[in-house]
Amino acid sequence: MSNIPETGRSSRVTIRLVIIQILVVSLLLTLGGRLWYLQIRQGDEFAEAAAGNHVQQVVQTPVRGTIYDARGVPLADNETRLVVSADRTELLKQRDRGAQVLADLAELLGMEEDDVRNQVRLCDAETPQPCWNGSPYQPIPITDEATTQQALQIRERSEDFPGIMAEPTAVRRYTAPYDARTAQVLGYLSPVTDEEVAASEDTASPLLRSDMVGRSGLERSYDGYLRGQSGVTRYEVDKFGRVLRETEAEKAVAGASIVTSLDARVQALAEQELAQAMKDARLERDQITGRNYEADAGAVVVMESRTGRVVAMASNPDYDPNAWVGGISADEYRRLTGDDSNYPLLNRAIQGQSPPGSTFKVVTAAGAVNAGYEFDGRHNCSASYSLGSQTFKNFESRGYGPITMGRALEVSCNTVFYRFGHAEWQKDGGAKPKNKPNDWLYRAAHDFGLGSPTGIDLPNEVPGRIPDRQWKQDYWEANKDLWCKMGESDNNDYQHRLARENCQVGMTLHAYDAINYSIGQGDVLVTPVQMATIYAAISNGGTLWEPSVGKAVIAADGTVVEEIEPREAGRAPASDRTIRQLQEATRAVVTRGTASWRFQGWPHDEIPLHAKTGTATTEGKQSTSWLATFSDDYTIVMTISQAGTGSGASGPAVRRLYEGIYGVQEDGSIDRSKALLPTPQKDLPEIDENGTIVAPRDDE
Repeated sequence: MSNIPETGRSSRVTIRLVIIQILVVSLLLTLGGRLWYLQIRQGDEFAEAAAGNHVQQVVQTPVRGTIYDARGVPLADNETRLVVSADRTELLKQRDRGAQVLADLAELLGMEEDDVRNQVRLCDAETPQPCWNGSPYQPIPITDEATTQQALQIRERSEDFPGIMAEPTAVRRYTAPYDARTAQVLGYLSPVTDEEVAASEDTASPLLRSDMVGRSGLERSYDGYLRGQSGVTRYEVDKFGRVLRETEAEKAVAGASIVTSLDARVQALAEQELAQAMKDARLERDQITGRNYEADAGAVVVMESRTGRVVAMASNPDYDPNAWVGGISADEYRRLTGDDSNYPLLNRAIQGQSPPGSTFKVVTAAGAVNAGYEFDGRHNCSASYSLGSQTFKNFESRGYGPITMGRALEVSCNTVFYRFGHAEWQKDGGAKPKNKPNDWLYRAAHDFGLGSPTGIDLPNEVPGRIPDRQWKQDYWEANKDLWCKMGESDNNDYQHRLARENCQVGMTLHAYDAINYSIGQGDVLVTPVQMATIYAAISNGGTLWEPSVGKAVIAADGTVVEEIEPREAGRAPASDRTIRQLQEATRAVVTRGTASWRFQGWPHDEIPLHAKTGTATTEGKQSTSWLATFSDDYTIVMTISQAGTGSGASGPAVRRLYEGIYGVQEDGSIDRSKALLPTPQKDLPEIDENGTIVAPRDDE
């Protein structure tokens, strides 16, 4: 029996009732406040959103513009294909989240189940390619190679394939005229991402979730012109999805086309000759390493010397850009991006960096003249040059005695340039430089545009590197902590001893740095397109042009929207007299110098050629072949990694390029009827009365 008095028990009940009443009132106040906030403060916003739920939009994808070569030959256009797509939202409504539907679809299309599943999974940080990086709310293409029979089965058996569509659709096609892939220059397309859609909302060209955008090459650079504008029709529908009325309609606007300065015939020849040169190099034995040359990568640029317009640009290894159309397969993606792929997506003409070797000597020569050395003076070409215990040798350890700077370029004498580099380093204060050192040789490189992007109208160009005092300082500051930490180790091997030295004096420009720099070795890095702009400037009298590929923008109705004029980037850091002397010296390289053995029998009087050979070394690799050349009209630069000497590996290929361009036959005669492009293409291609760009006939 309870001993608690009745009065105590009653007071406890009263307290509990009061607490419950307080809680109920608090909940009611909270609920009321929330309702007020939703209905009054945010009422308009939610009303608008609710209305939006009853508006559906149908997107009409515009026809993407064509990319043409300079004569009007299509390099990238569109064709109608049967595209099978999946609506991911519908698939997720299935009990098994669409697994069986995708399995049945794979069987129908003759594809692997994994490939089909991978096509519709969404990309994120954990999901490897291939995957869908576009919006999850738009149809995801599975294949653009469906047959008519397959498309009919999907349509007739719609209950077996919920969320699957098969429709004729215009898709990108890379035509490869004359077998010219032009892969890295053209680029490829992929779906737009939600982040890109959001970022473009307030721009002049907002993106829709159904858009495809350029990811590299010209497709990316000129995407705003090529893409056009999607058509959007908006319908008001009731809760059952029935259309009540059309609320808004915007017609699709076809994309503009791009006429380039490329010539598909020269491009095909450039790709062919680069590939053949690499194959031939792999048959040659490297006397230094004792094994055949690897010739693992290369690039070639053909440029109009007087405008900077690119006539051909090839990079090897390359790929077929059609692999990206309709979604790339897992196997193909691994082939293009895997560790053993050698990265064919790279455009090595603008992204491949390596020391330029002796092709750099024209830069050093210009800087030396600016520093006060006479071009026609006498400079000692000894067999070697000593710096303390270090000995820097001439190629094949041959000396020529006192010679002019022009002769030093002709025979590619290293020691003449070693002396320039060392002497200028000493004049500027050596390891303890003056407050304002002249740095004539480094200044010449920067004034030629090295160490900075050329500004070519292709994405992701790299700047190269000129290892001057500022670079040394910046590089030391970025790496000193790592070097100092390595230096604390008791390990006394070469790497750790070097780390200790770099920790203490890694910011110092040493004499050997200046000596190696003078012949384009050491830490110097350039790209083929940079060297092409330099040699084009020597060819044309000193004008540095900003390289370009785009030539004109043509609207769908044939109207010329914009002609892309060549742009001057500056003047070469050399007087007119020095430019003429460099022209004479580089001509002698072809007629009697280091490249002459590759140009025997050439019609020098009718088509004068100029050149500079280069053989660049990089630690741990075979030597890289460089050959920079020019005629009155064109500049051609070729480089092949791990392929040997400049004239040895690249010489035959560059000669055959000139033969094709000018119609030079094997016996040295000239057949103008067989010349691909004896003079640069100045005019835009013909546009007919319907606004269509007219492609030339094969016999033109």
